[in-house]
Amino acid sequence: MEIDRIDARLLDLVQRNNRLSSEELGAKVGLSASGVQRRLKRLRSESIIEADVAIISPKAIGRNVTALVHISFERARADIVDRFKQAICKMSEVMSAFYVTGQIDFVLLVTANDMEDYEHFIRRLVHDNPDIKRCETMIVLNRVKAGFTVPMASIAFS
Repeated sequence: MEIDRIDARLLDLVQRNNRLSSEELGAKVGLSASGVQRRLKRLRSESIIEADVAIISPKAIGRNVTALVHISFERARADIVDRFKQAICKMSEVMSAFYVTGQIDFVLLVTANDMEDYEHFIRRLVHDNPDIKRCETMIVLNRVKAGFTVPMASIAFS
């Protein structure tokens, strides 16, 4: 999985706008459209590009509550962690989940229609899991920055 400067420049461009045509990408990186397509195909097959997605505004579809949820377990045994990972992967309200170091075990990014909807989510999450010692919620007041852009400048423009 070697990434050269052209790959890095392509990755930088497509993660900012994946609707650019192969011709447009080629013009920006100095490749033919078919060269761009070959590289993108390889980057996808090697799982460097994990997905091509559209980022949707939660508020535009009525998901008016965004929360960061900290979860701590009584004991962070492997079986408990694995069961929790499986459970949250099935919960559509969980937009992102991170298994972390420190005093908490997981940080979840959660969305809900309203506070009542969020309460139902928390009841399912916490009350159905006796291994959870603590659950702390921080409600997002204002989304200042959101995205999944990985910095590529150190490779692409070196």
